[in-house]
Amino acid sequence: MAEKRNIFLIGPMGAGKSTIGRQLAQMLGMEFMDSDSVIEERAGADIDWIFDVEGEVGFRKREERIINELTQGQGVVLSTGGGSILSKENRNVLSARGIVIYLETTVDKQFERTQRDKKRPLLQNDDPRKTLEELAKIRNPLYEEIADITLQTDDQAAKLVATNIIEMIDNLQ
Repeated sequence: MAEKRNIFLIGPMGAGKSTIGRQLAQMLGMEFMDSDSVIEERAGADIDWIFDVEGEVGFRKREERIINELTQGQGVVLSTGGGSILSKENRNVLSARGIVIYLETTVDKQFERTQRDKKRPLLQNDDPRKTLEELAKIRNPLYEEIADITLQTDDQAAKLVATNIIEMIDNLQ
């Protein structure tokens, strides 16, 4: 049943949305898309460059347009950027057009997974762990607000998480 619906993965950076999304799409024979990758492809620039030139506000406007477009299809697994849920428009679109899966992770695991990644503009500061904690306070309630299913991803293999998602979606039917 899962392959008949859109599946949208939300959660903080480092939760495994892209890795798990690819695995999930492959297992279900669905198309995988990553909103951040589509934004970069269309802009012809990295997200950190877009942040530098347009600021977070400019980036979020681009993100809203892309998410609105990508969620209109059928049979799509979409990995969204960690901050996409800050937009009420994005939350409404994701909730209305598919099954929303919140991939939950701890700040410790996020820090471990992202500390060497230089392509995360919000973490390019003196205290990325503090930034992750502050983002979690704001964003976690928004992830929870629109999630149909919540799964913890710490210390879980992507294939196992994807298998669990499929079982949980089938149980929703």
